[in-house]
Amino acid sequence: MVTQDSQDSQESQNSSPHAGGTGRRAFLGAAVALGAAGTALGLAGTAGATGARPAGKGIRSLPVPTIIGHRGASGYRPEHTFGSYQLALDLGADVVEAGDLVPTRDGHLVCRHEPEIGGTTDVASHPEFADRRTTKLLDGVSTTGWFTEDFTLAELKTLRASERIPANRPHNTLYNGRWEIPTFEEVLRWQDEQTRKRGKQVWIYPELKHPTYFRKLGLNLEERVARLLRRHGKDGGNAPVILQSFEPTSIQRLDRMVGNPLVVLLSGATTRPWDFVETGDPRTVADLVTREGLREIAGYAQGIGPTLDLVVPKDAAGNLTTPTTLVEDAHAAGLILHPYTMRNENPFLPANFRKGTGPDAYGDVFGAYKAYFATGIDGVFTDQPDTGRLAREDFVNGS
Repeated sequence: MVTQDSQDSQESQNSSPHAGGTGRRAFLGAAVALGAAGTALGLAGTAGATGARPAGKGIRSLPVPTIIGHRGASGYRPEHTFGSYQLALDLGADVVEAGDLVPTRDGHLVCRHEPEIGGTTDVASHPEFADRRTTKLLDGVSTTGWFTEDFTLAELKTLRASERIPANRPHNTLYNGRWEIPTFEEVLRWQDEQTRKRGKQVWIYPELKHPTYFRKLGLNLEERVARLLRRHGKDGGNAPVILQSFEPTSIQRLDRMVGNPLVVLLSGATTRPWDFVETGDPRTVADLVTREGLREIAGYAQGIGPTLDLVVPKDAAGNLTTPTTLVEDAHAAGLILHPYTMRNENPFLPANFRKGTGPDAYGDVFGAYKAYFATGIDGVFTDQPDTGRLAREDFVNGS
């Protein structure tokens, strides 16, 4: 999911009849009410964590807490490949984050963690693309490598995906070179195919990456996403496609174009969304997670995707401390929370849940899930969806 991941790291001419977002927030009432009921009973949100499918349509049909396959099942396969997406469904993910959307030179949307693809493909081994290696300023950060916007779709299709963090996931390198880079339109067709095969609706949760950066290049993301969703009949309030971005103004644009549920991603408290930097808005994420900031977000979005640290901070040693009021405050504003990212490996876990020192060794991830679920979050992104499903089962059963 994210450049800002603290654990890693033309408006539409056809305005949506759902503009403003007010009516669309109504479908979140069931999940929020369940969470509030759990708090009232002193269960820290456990009433909202039934794991059952709540009554209703659209996002209300998803289990709570929702298990979201982060870039697929990226703990087991190279991220943002059909191998990763497919496995996420096989392992029980309720929703698949397919994918992080970036454009090609000829205007197609493809699924990569970042526009720089040197670390997630075999592009460096292609001599015909050696002269494409360059250095760019990406959201204020000097970045060297190969960028999707410098390739046509046909050229990108000659590349194959590889594991992004091999030190933590050496076994995933077995699958390097097996899958190509998927387009967003291919993902939408795959979603329909999987829905038919599995006999139940498959949900996806794509992210728009660096929309301000690409808008300045004339490669507007929001319009392209909206166009494809309309083409495939997936631009309504009950459509099984949740859209997310780290840039609030991008979500505001989408709110005027489509009826889909929308989520504002939130990085570290002291950071500023890049669109705020570009426009001179002095606010930080800390301002956005105040009660006032959350009420503002609720005017155009249905949820937030905060870092786990915004839900439960860590101390100087990396141990979990006392939860913040973010869950309660967001629910009071009518917003759902889908924090990121749960991973089994030690380096990504709070210090008090680690076991051993191996960079690829698993820690007490079930204990960490229990601590986060107890806050009343509505779902979580995870690289290992099967672990998330088991952790939800434990939590619901009081294990």
